[in-house]
Amino acid sequence: MENTRAANVSFSDLSVAQFVERLASSEATPGGGSASAVAASIGAALISMVAGLSTGRPKYAAYEATLARCLAVGRALTTEFLELADRDSAAYATYSTALKLPRETEAQQTDRMAAIRAAARVAADAPWECVNACVGLLVAAESLAGRSNVNASSDVLVAALLGEAAARGAAENVRINLPATGDDLYAEEMNQQLDAALHEIAAIAARTREVVLSGQAQDPEAE
Repeated sequence: MENTRAANVSFSDLSVAQFVERLASSEATPGGGSASAVAASIGAALISMVAGLSTGRPKYAAYEATLARCLAVGRALTTEFLELADRDSAAYATYSTALKLPRETEAQQTDRMAAIRAAARVAADAPWECVNACVGLLVAAESLAGRSNVNASSDVLVAALLGEAAARGAAENVRINLPATGDDLYAEEMNQQLDAALHEIAAIAARTREVVLSGQAQDPEAE
């Protein structure tokens, strides 16, 4: 677990180099869940960048509604993903604390198990929300593909690829916590939802890649 000083610092307050240094340390957090969320935040930032580079240009005037929406979505998701990175780290710290609870007596064992199960459920929440938010990221990337500045088309694809990778990473951080919840029904339902979300994300990423690589302009979206 991180020391108190480090745990009180939001990842959004760190430089990229500082975050990477923390990630490379022997501390348990940040870990894969936070790394996934940060990767997604970078993808979301690219969405905002591409939308901003396209807004107000006559060539892309027909897409103004899409550009405005994606600009707002990108900015909102950038913040949300960074908050999820913090939540993931805090949740793991709580889970780690639960594992270290005393278990000498039967009562202590019961309390410890209850704490572990509750903490595992919370530890699955942040990465699950990250997966869901990645759907929004991918939808925005697909909207921009063929409807934004052609000089930034590769950035649209990078945003989609980061979103897909982040979603897969976050999903694994959900799955690893499910057995410790002690709830088989919850675990089964969550695995099904993860599979469905990842399938949708992969499909959107594939369509986005196809449009970007084709270099073809797309019709305006129905707003």
